Amino acid sequence: MTKHVAVLMGGWSSERPVSLSSGNGCAEALEQAGYRVTRVDVQRDIAEVLSRLKPDVAFNALHGPFGEDGCIQGILEVLQIPYTHSGVLASALAMNKPKAKDVLKAAGIPVAESLVVSRFDAAKAHVMAPPYVIKPPAEGSSFGVLIVKEDQEFPPQELYSDEWRYGDTVMVERYVGGKELTCGVLGDHALDVIDIVTEGRWYDYDAKYVAGGSSHVIPAKISPIIYQNVRMLALRAHHALGCRGVSRSDFRYDDRLEGTNGLICLEVNTQPGMTATSLVPEMAAHAGMTFPELVRWMVEDASCNR
Repeated sequence: MTKHVAVLMGGWSSERPVSLSSGNGCAEALEQAGYRVTRVDVQRDIAEVLSRLKPDVAFNALHGPFGEDGCIQGILEVLQIPYTHSGVLASALAMNKPKAKDVLKAAGIPVAESLVVSRFDAAKAHVMAPPYVIKPPAEGSSFGVLIVKEDQEFPPQELYSDEWRYGDTVMVERYVGGKELTCGVLGDHALDVIDIVTEGRWYDYDAKYVAGGSSHVIPAKISPIIYQNVRMLALRAHHALGCRGVSRSDFRYDDRLEGTNGLICLEVNTQPGMTATSLVPEMAAHAGMTFPELVRWMVEDASCNR
């Protein structure tokens, strides 16, 4: 019998447009792979909607809070609907950048020094010697990220703004220069490493999702030792957080430092993007796996108690 897959997309986070793009792309690929697909634009009544639909599998294409922080995963566990990607705990851990960093550091994975402070304290005076990066603790797609340059006399004053919508706590992290590297994990296998090249800009929202915003070099042209270190650390990070299915770990590599000292893990994404410009589908394609084959693998890997 053909499996009925509900593709969960949209939601109400800042990443709603990305999720809709990911979800529609995955739904099309799943239809190509032979599944019966229902597209679900997730709203607050999602438990009622899923109870009525009774899908065999929920394909989670949500991004941001509620979609990748353990909330939707908990609902799916209660409803006993098998789902893709990571479970409740791994999702909640990875989405909370400071907590994830504690777990990664304990697992021997190099991370940048950081501290968690009030956004008002971060706006009042430098809480760390510049250069540094200010990040909301639980957002994705670079929303709310501010870079403080070495010669910047004052912290970003937009932190005081009433229009700031990312919460009153921020993570301040040492800025790490160098190459932007990323590596996906599929099940128990690390994929190849991509070097993300942006011309004169950092890897912001537009660089991630606007066509031509960045170029991807796969396999990354770095030393074999660093290349294999990235793959090993991505797999270790996946296991340390308890991820399942597909994840993607992001790194910075400063090749001015000796050996592997310049390699830093920035974060682990339990719901990596699945749009036309996304990284994991590109890694899978490099490994010989088509997009329909990738989403089929994810559906067949789905379960509860993840």
